[in-house]
Amino acid sequence: MNDAVRDHDNPQPVTPDLITPDNGLRNAKRHWQQWAANALLVLICAIMLLPVVTTVVISFKREQDVVRKPPVFLPCDTVTRGFDITACRWAVEGYQRVLAPKVAEGGLLPFRLTGNLLRVYVPNTLLYASVSALLVVALAGMAGYALSRYKFRGRRALMVAILATTGIPLLTNLLALYQMGVDLRRAQLPFYDDRYFIILVYLGFFLPLSVWIAKGFFDTIPRELEEAAFIDGCSPLGALWRITMPLAAPGMMSIFLLTFVNVWNEFIAGYLLIARNDLKPAMFGLYEFLGQNIINFQVIAAACVLIALPVVVLFLFTRSIFFRAMVDSAVKG
Repeated sequence: MNDAVRDHDNPQPVTPDLITPDNGLRNAKRHWQQWAANALLVLICAIMLLPVVTTVVISFKREQDVVRKPPVFLPCDTVTRGFDITACRWAVEGYQRVLAPKVAEGGLLPFRLTGNLLRVYVPNTLLYASVSALLVVALAGMAGYALSRYKFRGRRALMVAILATTGIPLLTNLLALYQMGVDLRRAQLPFYDDRYFIILVYLGFFLPLSVWIAKGFFDTIPRELEEAAFIDGCSPLGALWRITMPLAAPGMMSIFLLTFVNVWNEFIAGYLLIARNDLKPAMFGLYEFLGQNIINFQVIAAACVLIALPVVVLFLFTRSIFFRAMVDSAVKG
């Protein structure tokens, strides 16, 4: 009995597991697997970034360095050396052809940009993408909230119909949309404008999928938070604006970014459904440059860089919100 009490009062120390050869091999195998996975990811990223880096490098080359044979990736070779960092021949003639700067007197800047790409086409695309994305966020937010919070007759059929609409490609509707645009222009309505028409087309095409995305984000927000706001005297709209929308803001931002990028990169609808060239989007400007500079690759590369730059800058400033929304949706959903 005394021995039992003594053993209970003075328990034996627990010794950690000894490092066996099997454990060492297992840890080494796990270590090399992590290294292999990271190396594979780096390789995939390098392959995906190679066209982007090549386009940027070509945009800063001279024409004779672009078309030379045999080609060189960096124009830094000399007669005696294959690569000399001090002898690199960088040029901005491609950007000069695209931007077409002219001397301006009496303005805020000593020059003005007369190139159609940055003066006409990029502002048009910025207008279409921004307005379409804002309208999609507003309508998708309201529709997603209603589908998430309210039960009504035909709700499931409506959700299935919205989901089925997302599977219809825009290309299959272009003939009907083109005929609609022609009829509206012939009607000579006083308020009609091709810009309104193309924004409505983008709105109708990108809204169905955005409704499902918004519904998924609202499903992750507990209803108890809104019920607590109701108890405190808040109205349904007040609870939506003060409680639910701040929590769903990352999801709404992700919808805005997805719509903005898709509209920015869209070409065929803007090319066919807009009659006037001065209202066409930036991708039409790139297509126009491609026809005029089929052999001037540095000009085409400079135009590609300038068109992609606004979207890259937008993602750099909003990447944390976008990735947080994607992760939160995956974890909570």
